[in-house]
Amino acid sequence: MKRLLAAAVLALGAAFCGAAPPALADGCYICTSGSPCQQCRYGGSDTQAERKKCRDAGCKIGGTKSCSSAANIKTCRAGLGTGGPNYAAFELLTDPAR
Repeated sequence: MKRLLAAAVLALGAAFCGAAPPALADGCYICTSGSPCQQCRYGGSDTQAERKKCRDAGCKIGGTKSCSSAANIKTCRAGLGTGGPNYAAFELLTDPAR
């Protein structure tokens, strides 16, 4: 009985390993001094279109990095088309279902 249970657990484990969702490929641009935020999050690849969205949000791009989740880092988000800076923490407060 234990062998049957162990085989079932291994089969379920193998089935769930193949059903993992794809990894998200978000990154951040470093915003230099004079920008309204310290980093600007973009989705997907580092393209000129993503850079333009961050520049439109007010970020003066100084380079790329992995995104920081520290509470003291202001983060703008690219690509929402509002024309002004869009802060990620504010989005979470206004729409916690994200």
